[in-house]
Amino acid sequence: MKLDDAATHLEALGNPTRLKIYRALIRAGGAGMPVGRLQDKLKIAASTLSHHIKALVTVGLVTQVREGTTLVCHANYGVMRELLDFMVAECCCESAESGDARSAA
Repeated sequence: MKLDDAATHLEALGNPTRLKIYRALIRAGGAGMPVGRLQDKLKIAASTLSHHIKALVTVGLVTQVREGTTLVCHANYGVMRELLDFMVAECCCESAESGDARSAA
């Protein structure tokens, strides 16, 4: 994942309401969650929920599938894993370098 892509994903998740929505969808698992149930669960106005879901869909963190008359939202686990991998890819790599520098001194 590129830095700009990671920043875009993190920016979308930086809003508390969108983070609540995303976490609810993560907890829902592969079955996802119908928009109406998500609205009831989180006590969010329909127009507000729609606005925030659209932002998450736009950056690829959430997908939507119509099942008859029901719109079901799903967390995009592939994108979530890419973002998490990006965040931890270089974890502590400089601490190893600074340890080497201290040994050489």
